[in-house]
Amino acid sequence: MNVSQLTITKHPEGSLMIFPRPAWEAFRDKVAALPMSASGWKRIFLGNAMDVEIDASSRVLIAPELRAAAGLTRDVMLLGMGSHFELWDAARYAEHEAKVMASDMPDALKDFSF
Repeated sequence: MNVSQLTITKHPEGSLMIFPRPAWEAFRDKVAALPMSASGWKRIFLGNAMDVEIDASSRVLIAPELRAAAGLTRDVMLLGMGSHFELWDAARYAEHEAKVMASDMPDALKDFSF
């Protein structure tokens, strides 16, 4: 397995998702199996996916169209999400987090032990 290969695509909340290739393949297969009613989302996830390589200096080049889609400017946040990472513009993430913190906790978390 080549761990220097990543796939980057759009996230519905305005960030980018960055997958190691094996995790991308599992996600891609789930998306591809979605019904026709989700065809718009299939296009967003699969049609915008770009394969990238981590270079010798541990850098990744993100295409301009993906940077623009996520509003990436200068300061960014990289969040580990288990099977993938989310890459956010720092200001956009701060706004997103403030909205989440101000909203009601979803039922799925109400009995969760922290």
